[in-house]
Amino acid sequence: MPRVHVNSEIGALEGVLVHTPGKELAAVTPGTREDYLYDDIIDLEFALREHRRMVGVLERFTTVHEVSDLLLDVLAERAAREFLIGRTGDIIRSDELAGPLSDLPPNELRTLLIEGAEAKAGPIGRALNEIGFRLPPAPNLFFTRDIGIVIGEHAVIGSMRHEARWSEELLIGALFRYHPELENAGVIYDGSEERRLSFSVEGGDVHPLRHDLVALGFSSRSSPAGLDYLCDRLFERTNVRDVLVVVMPGEHTAIHLDMIFTMIDRGLGVVFPPYFIGPERLAVLHRSKGKDCAREMPSFFDALKAVDFPLEPVLCGGVNRASQEREQWSSGCNLFAVRPGLALSYKRNDATLAELEQAGFTIVDGVEFLTADAAVDDNERAIITIEGSELVRGGGGPRCMTMPLRRAEL
Repeated sequence: MPRVHVNSEIGALEGVLVHTPGKELAAVTPGTREDYLYDDIIDLEFALREHRRMVGVLERFTTVHEVSDLLLDVLAERAAREFLIGRTGDIIRSDELAGPLSDLPPNELRTLLIEGAEAKAGPIGRALNEIGFRLPPAPNLFFTRDIGIVIGEHAVIGSMRHEARWSEELLIGALFRYHPELENAGVIYDGSEERRLSFSVEGGDVHPLRHDLVALGFSSRSSPAGLDYLCDRLFERTNVRDVLVVVMPGEHTAIHLDMIFTMIDRGLGVVFPPYFIGPERLAVLHRSKGKDCAREMPSFFDALKAVDFPLEPVLCGGVNRASQEREQWSSGCNLFAVRPGLALSYKRNDATLAELEQAGFTIVDGVEFLTADAAVDDNERAIITIEGSELVRGGGGPRCMTMPLRRAEL
């Protein structure tokens, strides 16, 4: 029987997958940051502290699974081990690499798959002080949401737009295939097997809103062909009947839908105002099961009303355009709900937090929550804030760093 089950963005969280960043971040340097999709380099010590506090908050509400722990479990199984080594060898043709991978014990193989392996430099490389990797590291792995999505009792493995993230598809694919905690009713889209250049789908663009309704983002990371194929599979294999597609701007600040919109309560979401309200609002398409067309809707809010899912917005950055842009850049829209009306947010986005207070949310400092100096009542609307000065440099927020495995039905 499937263990995974997600039919909303806000149902009470019963299981979540995270990855605590480690030495793989050391591969991101001023010279390589663009290759690894970073705007800046991250201080690992501070990032670890911030991530551990976020995990500490999550553990008060749900079971938290670590990618590295589950990966160690599956690497002890022959089938999973052969899958990962074989699929890695399909992409990296190296006899020099294949032998050592097969011989490594599970814990060393896990480290290698996450942190990578440097290539031995030749005379020219040594003379030029250049290094490379025979097996690349995975410094984006802590953004687990992008790589795996649960919709209903089915799994979707992201088809990552950029080569720098291909190894993440294999790791999460192995977990969905072989680990009992991620047992599912079937993988309906497997990005690790996708070889068509025009097909990409990333989890930041996939928002299950209701058992029969999904919102998608057509972004620089998720292609129309990939989204259409995902829609077809959802209509065929799940209860999804309606899909709304937000046509994202070609802006570096908005690489995924969850960078401009996230749900935090019944009928309430945080949005980046210019893209949803007024003359700059984005185009929205509506695809329905059984219809071979996608019709344009007047706005995101009109589209949601048409499928009986009305939404009120909380404005990221408030009403001031400069604050809106600054806080959207620092993941002010990227919140993560642990139950209806209780979500995690970065502490730094003051104007957004002020808007949330006006909407009836209590703002609770994450450190005070962990030390029991502050509490949240069971039915209280609240935002628990976490520090994110380093984590945000990776280009994401709490939703990006969490892959829900199980949520209670609303």
